[in-house]
Amino acid sequence: MLKVIFACVHNAGRSQMAAAFFNQLAAPGKAEAVSAGTEPGERLHPEVQAVMQEIGIDLSRAKPQKLTEEMAKDAQLLITMGCGDKCPYVPGLRIDDWPIPDPKGLPLVEVRAIRDEVKSRVQGLIHNKGLS
Repeated sequence: MLKVIFACVHNAGRSQMAAAFFNQLAAPGKAEAVSAGTEPGERLHPEVQAVMQEIGIDLSRAKPQKLTEEMAKDAQLLITMGCGDKCPYVPGLRIDDWPIPDPKGLPLVEVRAIRDEVKSRVQGLIHNKGLS
């Protein structure tokens, strides 16, 4: 099974959306995703929860967690979204960076655009890896 980690700084927005989309869209048993942050926040951004709820994905129970080498050791792919040099280096782990803006504090119309970009990128990843 392919394990993907989606990581951003606070694990309160982009990476949470990406993991939720990935786990919803990838074929069960072929892949799974987790999300984490280098400096986890206390809670998800309310605007992120709101725009995900609009499309039927409930993130109310999601909690930011720290990205650790232990977490990454059995993963095959790390997708970063803004953590840059703060993301841990794990030998053998493929890293890809998605330059997606931080949704924190943005108007809902902009957060929706970020949500849709995240979903599109996740769909592309799933398609390219043959995980649907």
